[in-house]
Amino acid sequence: MDNLLDVIKSRRSIRSYQDKDVPDDMLNLVLEAVQWSPSWANTQCWEVVVVKEAAVKQKLQETMGKGNPATKAIVTAPIVLTLCGKLKGSGYYNGQVTTKFGDWFLFDLGIATQSLCLMAHSLGLGTVIVGLFDQDKAKDVLQVPEGYEVAVMIPLGYAAKEGSPPKRREIGEFSHKDKF
Repeated sequence: MDNLLDVIKSRRSIRSYQDKDVPDDMLNLVLEAVQWSPSWANTQCWEVVVVKEAAVKQKLQETMGKGNPATKAIVTAPIVLTLCGKLKGSGYYNGQVTTKFGDWFLFDLGIATQSLCLMAHSLGLGTVIVGLFDQDKAKDVLQVPEGYEVAVMIPLGYAAKEGSPPKRREIGEFSHKDKF
């Protein structure tokens, strides 16, 4: 791909994966993209649980929301990356929340998720961002300690098939000059 905009425009949500392992060096590059993601006051509030074991992926699949189109991907992708956020760090100064929106960890995890997915795509790997699941049950499955929340699961692997680009609003439909 020639530039970042090409990577952004060509990335798709992948829900069907080949039965092919992801090399460790590629996985490490994906995790390095998370490492270098920006965060509130450099809090780096993320933790990533790398799930490869079939039995654990099966338990995570059982947490999926009814009708979630990514349900099968949780067990068929060779890896499921689960992003967890440390609470009461991002968006806080001296132990006090500083924003109208409270804890900022979801914003930081969103940036890390975007970095992860774009890096994966640039390496020829597919991802889908999964948010419709029982986070508390997933937290139990992964033994995530108190003070952290499971935010998102991201199946990672080689795409079995890719979709076409979805329709996008024109820039003039969502951008405003000086006032909303």
